[in-house]
Amino acid sequence: MMEFYEANKDLLLFTAAAGVKVLVFLGGVMGLAGLLTLAERKVSALMQDRIGPNRASVLGLAFNGLFHPLADAIKMILKEDFVPGRAEKLLFTLAPFFALVPVLALFAVIPFGDYVMVFGYQLDLLIADLPLGLFFVLALSGLAIYGVFLGGWASKNNFALLGAMRGAAQMISYEVVLGLTLVGLLMIYGSANLQDMVRAQGRLLFGFLPAWGVVYQPFAFLLFLTAAIAENKRTPFDLVEGESEIIGYFMEYSSMRFAAFMFSEFVEIILVSMLAATLFFGGWQVPYLYETGFILPGGAALPLNHYLVAALQVGAFSVKTVFFCWLMLVIRWTLPRFRFDQLMGLCWKTLLPLALLNILITGAVLLALGKI
Repeated sequence: MMEFYEANKDLLLFTAAAGVKVLVFLGGVMGLAGLLTLAERKVSALMQDRIGPNRASVLGLAFNGLFHPLADAIKMILKEDFVPGRAEKLLFTLAPFFALVPVLALFAVIPFGDYVMVFGYQLDLLIADLPLGLFFVLALSGLAIYGVFLGGWASKNNFALLGAMRGAAQMISYEVVLGLTLVGLLMIYGSANLQDMVRAQGRLLFGFLPAWGVVYQPFAFLLFLTAAIAENKRTPFDLVEGESEIIGYFMEYSSMRFAAFMFSEFVEIILVSMLAATLFFGGWQVPYLYETGFILPGGAALPLNHYLVAALQVGAFSVKTVFFCWLMLVIRWTLPRFRFDQLMGLCWKTLLPLALLNILITGAVLLALGKI
């Protein structure tokens, strides 16, 4: 046994570290998604001058609605799992998994910190360090459309199918814009590895300004956020559901299958927030914080312990993620819904030309500066 351990020591440690990162990171994502189901209703209640959910309690303690996500989970589990008689049962069952699994897989390439030393080994704070991580995100995110379309088509319900067709048209259209908004960052940072892009944002411009993506590409950030919200099917781009019109592609679902569709939407909110933080706001970077501690532009330094630096970096990434989650919730309860023709026109007639123009201007500036 000892001989096997010594021969495969590095592989065993790598496997154990990967398992721990998956459990910790994805566990945190799932926990935050559960809390977002409560935050969604609390934000809407606040903006509409209501109290919001506050009744679910344990031993008489409600904690202002904190137990509502748990109550929702119990309710979903105990509900009848209904399958329409005319439905394509296999695809009807698989559709929620097609919607949720690709989204969860995308978190593998998102760096939530730099690295931490554990028993003399350097543990990188991301699950999979892929050289083409950004392209992995764009490729796998497109697979979520299969869950949306199969859910509506397999239900054999005309209104569900209408929602699925809207969803397919919307997601395919805005996927193009989403990819084009990131081309400028690829040109500037010269890498598709998300960890390398975050580390590059740790540089300083003019000796004091953090080289975050939003500093280089502020216009691309606005286009990215708009396209990402549309990809996530959130208001004002929620034509896929349209509660006052068609209800949505998941209207025949109940119990945990419906919960999977609903949960995937909140997980996508977290994914979009993490991508916005990673690509445009420095990811885990804290201004003037380096491996040895804080070093200010004037030369003043504050040495810090390695583990405290790692904790500050992970904390900064978490705060940025929560901020963008909050922003997307506020946007939903602020803006009215587009018509479907307005939705598609905004993509092809406005956002797409602007994204192409941004690439042209970025290339021209880099050429003028002799960077390419």
